[in-house]
Amino acid sequence: MMRALSLHTRISLVLTALAASLVAVLAGLWLHGTRAAIHEEIEAATRVSEQMLKTLSAGITDADRLVAAVRPLGRIRAHELRVVDAGGALRYRSPGPTYKAGRSAPGAFAALIAPDLAERRIAVGELTLVLAPDASRSMIDAWDELTAMAGWAAALLALLFAAARWALVRALRPLALVMQALDRTGAGRFDTRLPVFAPPELARLSRAFNGMADRLVAAVDDNVRLETEREVAERMNAHLEAERRGIARELHDELAQGITAVRALAGAIAQRTGELPAVHGQAQGIVAVTGEMQDGVRRILHRLRSQEALPAALGRLLAAWQVQHEEIALERRIELGDRPLPEPLAQAVVRVVQEGLTNVVRHAGASRVELAIVRDAEGLRLALADNGRGRDGRPSAQAGCGLGLTGMAERVAQLGGRLEFDHPAGGGFRLTARFPLFAEEIA
Repeated sequence: MMRALSLHTRISLVLTALAASLVAVLAGLWLHGTRAAIHEEIEAATRVSEQMLKTLSAGITDADRLVAAVRPLGRIRAHELRVVDAGGALRYRSPGPTYKAGRSAPGAFAALIAPDLAERRIAVGELTLVLAPDASRSMIDAWDELTAMAGWAAALLALLFAAARWALVRALRPLALVMQALDRTGAGRFDTRLPVFAPPELARLSRAFNGMADRLVAAVDDNVRLETEREVAERMNAHLEAERRGIARELHDELAQGITAVRALAGAIAQRTGELPAVHGQAQGIVAVTGEMQDGVRRILHRLRSQEALPAALGRLLAAWQVQHEEIALERRIELGDRPLPEPLAQAVVRVVQEGLTNVVRHAGASRVELAIVRDAEGLRLALADNGRGRDGRPSAQAGCGLGLTGMAERVAQLGGRLEFDHPAGGGFRLTARFPLFAEEIA
């Protein structure tokens, strides 16, 4: 395969071709002018030669005397002279041309510039002088002039090509720096900058590139900051969750059991003091108060564990993801009901949603994502669908994608659920996780 021509060479060839076209037009005008000039030259010579022959042959009637008179003339100014008698016999023909003898112009060239000239006949008694114009010498001169001009034109065109290419190489030399800067930026060197070039057009290009690089660095810094903030927020949330679980365990193990013991003791006192109204009434009051305390502790435990943890965690996760990926439309439908979800189930839901959204960004190339989390009498259903390029429908443990689909399936299976993958009718990819009801949800 032929190597592609460089930009400098292509532009130089175009300029040379334009110059060659101009030379061709000028050559055509030159040919037209040369043909007219030859015609005028030969025509003028013919008139002069005709007048001269008329003067010379005046009063001559004898053929020998006429031939003797015209023989010294030889070839008359690019004309062939013939003497013909009344019977058409040739009595005399002038000699051939001595100027550039033996040469002739190429036939095609001669046909382009040959003038259309008629022979002149001068009657001298019974004889006839035939003056035949011959433009062959003028055409040879024109041909020699044309070949010389063609040689100079070819040399000038070659010089023009070389000069144009040299000038373009110098003028476009900054483009090599631009290509190097683009390659470095593409390799992750976002600190690459271009110098401000002297030509105004290239100066605008360098300023535009440097501005783009500054915006790219700012965007990268923003992404790093958002990622760092997200990691800090996740760690803080994890720490808060651990603290809440610890407080919940302390409340359950210490306070709740103590209240239960007091209530049991008060209930026993109430059963044994039926005949003592004052004591019995106080014991019943203690039972009622401790029952209220148990309900209050139970509500606190639910709140500490997971009553609002899942909606809040999902809200933070989806908000942060939407900020980082504004080009992807996110539609959500979350119906969790009033009762809190068990902590293991809430954590699994958050992790599956997080990994699913990560896979959408890395692999799907989607512009829209639909998330639905619905709890009903049969359990909890989570569906995440996109309109991207889809997958092959099998779990993947591809490196760099977090838990991966396989990890999600294992997490769901640990809670007695199942994870399914399919391709919607409109295209894209959809994962569906189904979780059964937990004992604490049914109670």
